[in-house]
Amino acid sequence: MNLAEIIPAALPEIIPAAPSRSFWHVTGRQLRRDPVAMISAFVLMLIIGAALFAPWLAPADPFKASMLRRLLEVGSPGHWLGTDELGRDMLTRLMYGARLSLLMGVVPVLAAFVIGTSIGLFAGYVGGRANMITMRVLDVFYAFPSVLLAVAIAGALGPGMSNSLIALTLVFVPQMVRVAESVTTQVRRLDYIEAARMSGASAFSIIRVHVLGNVLGPVFVYATGLLSVSMILGSGLSFLGLGVKPPEPEWGLMLNTLRSAIFMNPLVAALPGAMIFITSIAFNLLADGVRSAMDIRK
Repeated sequence: MNLAEIIPAALPEIIPAAPSRSFWHVTGRQLRRDPVAMISAFVLMLIIGAALFAPWLAPADPFKASMLRRLLEVGSPGHWLGTDELGRDMLTRLMYGARLSLLMGVVPVLAAFVIGTSIGLFAGYVGGRANMITMRVLDVFYAFPSVLLAVAIAGALGPGMSNSLIALTLVFVPQMVRVAESVTTQVRRLDYIEAARMSGASAFSIIRVHVLGNVLGPVFVYATGLLSVSMILGSGLSFLGLGVKPPEPEWGLMLNTLRSAIFMNPLVAALPGAMIFITSIAFNLLADGVRSAMDIRK
């Protein structure tokens, strides 16, 4: 037997390696297999689509009032969901109100995500006295419940949508900082971070290349769970007169103005609250699905 016959027989069979799949690809696949998360995402897409295309889909003017059509029942001709206390079409008001309510839910969380992650990365990576001072200052915010803190800040700033957005952002920033700082503190102690530091890499380069990717996942998952909380708090501020001002359509403000009609037409008066409930539940279920899909232990 010659050498050409011995070598192929001695070599193990080479099996082509399976193509590697990224973390986000696997997460998306796991999320698509979750029927509850998919139904929640579909409901949110319908609500967001109705809000975006309200000028073309809405059957009436959201500000046009008529005292002759006050508090019409659900299913009335020309007004499928009835009318409010001023005779304005409820379906139209709910579609336009979704714009401001969703804005109150997404913008504060997004702003707090950017600000809180940045502060948490700095405090967690630097450590020492800077970490202690930063976290002790932010711990002051934890002395107050989120609802009370949002009302206090919005009351101090004055009524208005922009002030409500600022108040909600300040409520969520400490929570984002806590999550980002905790993950960064764990990551910066790993061996490959120390190896990158010993190789002469700058702190900014280490944070951008090695730390940020590990921190964004947990903070993002936590942020998705705050979307429903932010929307409910924003609607609560409008209900108390500290958020959106009349006559703008917003679900919390609509609940406030329809309080006097609760005994005359309870179904119409409950519609804004039902929309807040459905949207918040959809946000929570979708956040649970994202959290489960991103669980690397699976």
